[in-house]
Amino acid sequence: MVTYIEAASAPYKNTGVIRLYTPEDFAAIKRACQVTARCLDELANRVKPGVTTDEIDRFVFEFGMDNNALPATLNYRGYTKSSCTSINHVVCHGIPNEKPLREGDVVNIDVTYIVDGWHGDSSRMYPVGEIKRAAERLLEVTYECLMRGIAAVKPGARTGAIGEAIQSFAEAERCSVVRDFCGHGVGRLFHDAPNILHYGRANEGPEMREGMIFTIEPMINLGRPHVKVLADGWTAVTRDRSLSAQYEHTVGVTADGCEIFTLSPAGLDRPGLPT
Repeated sequence: MVTYIEAASAPYKNTGVIRLYTPEDFAAIKRACQVTARCLDELANRVKPGVTTDEIDRFVFEFGMDNNALPATLNYRGYTKSSCTSINHVVCHGIPNEKPLREGDVVNIDVTYIVDGWHGDSSRMYPVGEIKRAAERLLEVTYECLMRGIAAVKPGARTGAIGEAIQSFAEAERCSVVRDFCGHGVGRLFHDAPNILHYGRANEGPEMREGMIFTIEPMINLGRPHVKVLADGWTAVTRDRSLSAQYEHTVGVTADGCEIFTLSPAGLDRPGLPT
């Protein structure tokens, strides 16, 4: 049984109920989301061969400090960095380090800032120099998966419609959808109900209602969908070492569809790719 509650009346923890936010809440989370989007815009010119992911992470931290925004991942459940940087066959939660990026890599940079108590969560893929056509195609497919998932968001539809839209397109393009990770409710909590699966059927999952806020963040592999988590407890990689890609937006359900809060103000939602 799915329970919906006005966000202001809900306890400050994930109890499995789905929060419904007000227009004022939408405006507040959008401010956080736009700090995140501007940071990701700034990274477009900083991701290049020879740059380390630690350098990228330091920029994310400093950008947050300059904009009164706290990186949500910093010290989250023991995580020690301000962002996640997932390269090539890393699916998600890659930990920034001193290893330099190389020509031909693709890297997902996932940033969440907290502004006035609200979480703005988004990620983008960045090509490092010239990349192979197979990698470029994966980025194109993954971004299209994200946008098809977003197009399925409307009141009265079920969250399974998001997953069906993503899965049907990805598999038609001979790619696979990672099952081990999903989108999630977000707002004053970093991770909240409901879970947003990136596969499934349109008649499955909770009904979407006006006022819901959640992320859509499909992880798409060139090979098989199976992943494993490394010994560090965070880094998830494809078991077959095939390339993986991910794009993420935070969205809110409106009366007739949805609003994307994390859109790039500079039009760089797919940096390095033709628009």
